[in-house]
Amino acid sequence: MSIISRLIGTLLTRGRITLVQPDGTRETYGPGGGKELTVRFTDKRVAFDLVRNPRLNFGQTYMDGRLTIEDGTILDLMEMITGANRWEDGGQGRALMRKGKIKGLKKLFRRNDASKSKRNVAHHYDLRDELYELFLDGDRQYSCAYFMDPGNSLEQAQSDKKAHIAAKLYLRPGMKVLDIGSGWGGTALYLNRVADVDVLGITLSEEQLKVARRRAEEAGVADRVKFELIDYRSLDGQFDRIVSIGMFEHVGSAHYEEFYAQCRELLADDGVMLLHTIGKLGGAGAPDPFTDKWIFPGYHLPSLSQMSAASEKVRLIASDVEMLRLHYAYTLRHWLEQATKARDKIVAMYDERFFRMWEYYLAGGIVMFESGAACNYQVQYIRDRNAVPITRDYMMEAEERYRKADTAPAKAA
Repeated sequence: MSIISRLIGTLLTRGRITLVQPDGTRETYGPGGGKELTVRFTDKRVAFDLVRNPRLNFGQTYMDGRLTIEDGTILDLMEMITGANRWEDGGQGRALMRKGKIKGLKKLFRRNDASKSKRNVAHHYDLRDELYELFLDGDRQYSCAYFMDPGNSLEQAQSDKKAHIAAKLYLRPGMKVLDIGSGWGGTALYLNRVADVDVLGITLSEEQLKVARRRAEEAGVADRVKFELIDYRSLDGQFDRIVSIGMFEHVGSAHYEEFYAQCRELLADDGVMLLHTIGKLGGAGAPDPFTDKWIFPGYHLPSLSQMSAASEKVRLIASDVEMLRLHYAYTLRHWLEQATKARDKIVAMYDERFFRMWEYYLAGGIVMFESGAACNYQVQYIRDRNAVPITRDYMMEAEERYRKADTAPAKAA
């Protein structure tokens, strides 16, 4: 029995995979009782590459067209493998997929200085705006949505996400709010619109900055909603509220204490901060090598214990913690569906290889949140234990009020 057949046999606990070798020979693996897929290797080195570094080369061989699925999608294949080895079940196949982990751990301690952080952000967020328009919602929210019902539309879920976050900020009119990692400006504009606050959004993406400033001008609120190209470490001043959505993943574990210390300095004594981030169930691990190389260079997904340890050292109080378990999976399914519908446009914009890379990235995210070790954390921080009411009732009231108030979000075009 070959190494690749042993690998497939260990990973599959249900379903079947028929593997077609470059010379046309076919072998079928798996116990059955689920999906059946046909996977083709187009050259002899595919099997070697997969065994040598499965976490990196599974994606790369698919991206390069060297591994193809003849009667399904890459998502179908990922669901078979990862779904059979769920994180909470401690699937034994995970040990095989973690080959090269010690080498990957070294990356946890690399440093994301300001210049490197800007390059890493540009790698992903300075892609053409037209790409993001094809698969995101109209407000271009590029982070986990909040599904009050799994059947809700992406537009509704992203609007509900903003209301859910805004409610946790305990806002009052006229407050100064800092949005760290402000993206295309949707959240900053939303907070101003529903809560009558002044917002400074900061980003390291020049393309996002252009769009955000234009949107503020078009909305007639550029005097109250401002955006700057600046690293959070270089910012001075003090703010009543701080919000950060989908940015903490790019901070890097070596900088967690620095991040929280700076946020504490920027936050008023009675201030409130809301941090929304992808995180890891259990302990922290090495970054996924495919994602790190091709999608988000320098990223790291924090465990809740890492976040707690770093914030505790600067005496930020975690006054409210919520885990969103499946919401990002629902979000990513919408994104993948819309990207797949726009396949021809994406290929014309870039090429077929880029589309397969993007498809693999979105499909991998789905199985990571449905069966892997990923989740989302929303953590509210305060400096003073008296900064917010002693029950969560104020959140529920504000969330409902914001949902009713926001009927016409601006479109990021």
